[in-house]
Amino acid sequence: MDNYKFILSGGGTGGHIYPAIAIANELKKRYPNAEFLFVGAKDRMEMEKVPQAGYKIEGLWITGLQRKLTIKNLMFPFKLISSLLRARKIVSQFKPNAVIGTGGFASGPLLKIASGRKVPCLLQEQNSYAGVTNKLLKDAVAKICVAYDGMDKFFPAHKIVKTGNPVREDLIALTTDKKEALSFFELQESKQTLVVLGGSLGARRINQLIEKKLDFFKEAGLQIIWQCGKLYYEEYKKYNSGTIKVMAFINKMNYAYTSADIIISRAGAGSVSELSIVGKPVIFIPSPNVAEDHQTKNAMALVDKNAAILVKEKDLEADFDTIFSDLITSKEKQEEIAKNIKNMALPNATKDIVDQIEILFQK
Repeated sequence: MDNYKFILSGGGTGGHIYPAIAIANELKKRYPNAEFLFVGAKDRMEMEKVPQAGYKIEGLWITGLQRKLTIKNLMFPFKLISSLLRARKIVSQFKPNAVIGTGGFASGPLLKIASGRKVPCLLQEQNSYAGVTNKLLKDAVAKICVAYDGMDKFFPAHKIVKTGNPVREDLIALTTDKKEALSFFELQESKQTLVVLGGSLGARRINQLIEKKLDFFKEAGLQIIWQCGKLYYEEYKKYNSGTIKVMAFINKMNYAYTSADIIISRAGAGSVSELSIVGKPVIFIPSPNVAEDHQTKNAMALVDKNAAILVKEKDLEADFDTIFSDLITSKEKQEEIAKNIKNMALPNATKDIVDQIEILFQK
């Protein structure tokens, strides 16, 4: 029998959506006749991204609580009741064999209802600091797959399995030739290459830093692949040249990673997991504008093992030049960080998570 039914719920950000899609793809490989349904929050990006990946999705009328007293907060009880009723109907009609939550508001009502109906439920927590929804669901689910050590401060230890975070399959083993990758970007083999990643939308503070340091990088003999994000492309495209490649979004990430000698990046959970597998020296500049400052915590899990470098936004003016110069001029330091970050990689995360799902629904 392989005509199982699976519901996956996670959204609000790509960090919740893409792991859910990766898990669904692995389940589909193993069970080609299985049925899949995603459940997300209405008006959030999952309502667009999930259908693009080839899966059906239902939307719940749910949002998170705001940190300040707002009209939206007054609506929250009504939205929660509406979402619980809708989730109950979805679970009753679809009759899933297992439900997987990857974080985000919509997964709360769905997994609460499913677990109450004795449907096997699994959580996947991407960050080193657990999200609010996953923390609320910890007692309702059977297993919790995590990417970091020390997660027993958030979840029951007997439910935790360290699997890592799902990443894109083309990054598991970078087989692209460096000459081919540099040629794709029309860059030179004789120069060291800096790759700058601020996310698909971009990171204003990182973009401002790169713009300010272009002469500094030029003096260091660097060429740059700069993903500035679609929100900022019009502002920064003027810097495109023979040695600076400005892009709204890099579609060929395997080429970018293969080209890189050093990477500057935000420290979202997905980025940290990808960069561990890539195994290149990384300077993390975490976003300070995320819940519980979790990007800094994600980065520190690597920094504490000399597997990455961290520069906080507030310290960029004072510290960046010195830290960057120390790294770019020391091949030994680059190799040490690259080796240490590679040792932290968990490339089989998606398969290991699906193994845990199978254990639950085949009991």
